[in-house]
Amino acid sequence: MTDPKDDNEIEDQDEMSFAKLFESYDAGMGKELNQGDLVDGRIISIGTAGIYIDTGTKSDGVVDKAELLDANGELPYKVGDRLKLYVVSQNESEIILSKALSGAGKATMLNEASRSRTPVEGKVTGVIKGGFSVDIMGKRAFCPVSQMDMKYVENQEEHVGKTYRFLISRYEEGGKNIVVSRRDLQNEELKEKLAVFLNTVKEGDTVEGRVTRLMSYGAFVELIPGVEGMIHVSELSWSRIEKPDEIVQVDDTVAVKLLKIEFLKESGSPKISLSMKQTASNPWDGMGSDFHVGDQVSGKVVRLTTFGAFVEIAPGVDGLVHISEMSHTKRILRPEEVVKQGDHVHVVIKSIDMNSKRVSLSIKDALGDPWTGASSRYEPGSAHEGRLEKKEKFGLFIMLEPGVTGLMPSSNISHAANPSDYERLKPGDTILVMIQEMDEEKRRITLTSPDQKDPDNWKQFAGIASRKSGGTMESLFLEAMNKKK
Repeated sequence: MTDPKDDNEIEDQDEMSFAKLFESYDAGMGKELNQGDLVDGRIISIGTAGIYIDTGTKSDGVVDKAELLDANGELPYKVGDRLKLYVVSQNESEIILSKALSGAGKATMLNEASRSRTPVEGKVTGVIKGGFSVDIMGKRAFCPVSQMDMKYVENQEEHVGKTYRFLISRYEEGGKNIVVSRRDLQNEELKEKLAVFLNTVKEGDTVEGRVTRLMSYGAFVELIPGVEGMIHVSELSWSRIEKPDEIVQVDDTVAVKLLKIEFLKESGSPKISLSMKQTASNPWDGMGSDFHVGDQVSGKVVRLTTFGAFVEIAPGVDGLVHISEMSHTKRILRPEEVVKQGDHVHVVIKSIDMNSKRVSLSIKDALGDPWTGASSRYEPGSAHEGRLEKKEKFGLFIMLEPGVTGLMPSSNISHAANPSDYERLKPGDTILVMIQEMDEEKRRITLTSPDQKDPDNWKQFAGIASRKSGGTMESLFLEAMNKKK
């Protein structure tokens, strides 16, 4: 059974706590607000057109819902959130609140707004020398062009007729000389937005942003309204690129990784470094499984050097085609003789070094070695039409096909029925020749004339020549042998 004495003590305690509660409530209710006062209030309800605020007084405050919408037309607040608003006007039932003082206030409040740095609403009425004419509560104010926006103002006319919030930076001569700044207010608001943003992200996070500007060295991305970061051109893609517009365009929405956030000592503004390529995996991670030595692949020539060409075989993976790997058919002195930047070429992978991230490639291997199977195409005794490449004292170099050249020694020329026919040849001229010796392994072919002075030297080749030569070549060969007889 409960002791009556204990019940009385509980009732006394309840009376004391309620008394304190009402005392604090009355203290708050007795507080008075005046036009221009800053109210730090809590949202108690959200209506269709208005948002109701607990002002800490007997009257609740109301602010136009449209005034608090963000750039996307969304309300970024919920019941319980706190807002800082200014008293515009009031009556017995409610207090009208706003983010800035407007025409609903009195002109005498402008001086106070200047001292307290209270935002005021103003309408841009025209462009004048050095800036803009702004109407604030019926007073004419001046906003320098440099103070209209944080960004450089290219077209002043686009601001005329618009209503903005300003800070009064100068109030003199009883309101005859008023200078305002929208940029100062933007900077203050930006600091608040930046503080909120930096509390929700950290270096290494991936976020979305909108591309706002392209420069030769990179792209600027707006992370939140007024806060930009920069993607260096080297961080736009794993692929090698020359200009940012190869990857992104203005107004593109992109995913970026926050590489570094630092504050400049001079201005205190943030410098945010971003990366697009690091939001995707490093292409070298899959090289070992996706590519193998001996694979034939296609790629784009991305860079030329004195010693070869770099070919991109996968986004972010460049391989080197050394100048010695460009052609079987001729000696290459400069890579420009074979390829140019931007060309798409077929290459064979010769080696892959995962540790140093290097790939060696070959263009000539992809084209095929013309000497492969040459011994079956150029058997001793067979006659072929060739083209003079070069004349030397010791003989003539005659190309049988691109990449396959034989030598007709001077001694063999002298045994020809008409040596002058060979001596008169100029580079590019064609002539009928016969294979004397073939060594495919050493890539060596010795040539001679089909119409030698001593026909006995060619009896051993006569049967082979008649079998291997055909068409015009066979006719020419037989004609030459008949002349000899």
